[in-house]
Amino acid sequence: MAGTRMAAPLLALEQGHSAAAVGVLMALFALTQVFLALPAGRFADRHGLKRPLALSVIVAVTGAGLAAVWPVFPVLCLAALMTGGATGAASIALQRHVGRAAHGTTELKRVFSWLAIGPAMSNFIGPFTAGLLIDHAGYRAAFGLMAALPLATWFWVRRTRELPPVEPFVNPTGQRAWDLLREPMMRRLMLVNWFLSSCWDVHTFVLPVLGHERGLSASVIGTILGVFALAAATIRVLLPLIAAHLQEWAVIATAMAGTALVFAVYPLLDSPWAMGFSSVLLGLLLGSVQPMVMSMLHQITPEHRHGEALGLRLVFINASSVLMPMLFGTAGAVVGVASVFWFVGAAVAGGTRAAWLLRPRA
Repeated sequence: MAGTRMAAPLLALEQGHSAAAVGVLMALFALTQVFLALPAGRFADRHGLKRPLALSVIVAVTGAGLAAVWPVFPVLCLAALMTGGATGAASIALQRHVGRAAHGTTELKRVFSWLAIGPAMSNFIGPFTAGLLIDHAGYRAAFGLMAALPLATWFWVRRTRELPPVEPFVNPTGQRAWDLLREPMMRRLMLVNWFLSSCWDVHTFVLPVLGHERGLSASVIGTILGVFALAAATIRVLLPLIAAHLQEWAVIATAMAGTALVFAVYPLLDSPWAMGFSSVLLGLLLGSVQPMVMSMLHQITPEHRHGEALGLRLVFINASSVLMPMLFGTAGAVVGVASVFWFVGAAVAGGTRAAWLLRPRA
């Protein structure tokens, strides 16, 4: 998905499509996950790991393969919908399986820290390999490689042993996934997860605009974004080594407070070195959050509803990824991109109390 998400808008721009059309294309990668996340979670609760992954592989291969055969804008939109939806469904099944396989809170933090390295690696490997192929062999070859990568996923998981099925959930009251939000801890966890996911979106979408205002070159802006991703991957490598000494709520609260401080000073920086250093700090802070959120999610949710809870989380994240960039762009045009950083930083600082309330009661 990451490689297709980089190649598709570049091709659309080369074909003469407008920036608005490209924005819609980018939103489609997250849009499918908004609507499919909850059904995919329930499907994973019923069928485990391999069946959802197999279907996701088929859909992802088909989506990227269609773009390789017919690289035109409508097909690129279809590829965005298919690869985005397949990635979301596969991640839910994998997260559910790993969470059930772990024993105890320390192991939960450790395995989800390892698992969170995957997206960070994907966000480098996919665009990097797609870019090389675009320059040397063309877009068809790039989409062809993206279509082949999901097959490697199936190769690695085909011998994974399915976990014993959970007790079938009888739902006489007609409960829906949204009923999970009636639990105060679940509401707080979704709120802080949304805050920090929005911060990730702010940095990714607003930094290029801020860098352009500062007169930075594209390569410098790309490097600043690159060190952010590298820092996020680094902290996820380190977290399993110290998982036993960490409290989830404390890591999340620290990340929120630190992010608010970085956002307060980020727009004031002119030097690319200072912006790069702030980007590294932000990557370390935001990169530490997902494993802690996933660990808490599995602790506060009944085992038979883990898939639903993961799907609910994905709905919030992807709805944010669809709506927030448009909101940030509008706000930036009206009040300036610096104000976007300050507004979101103030909101995150205010939400730190919700992270503090995730602390277990004695």
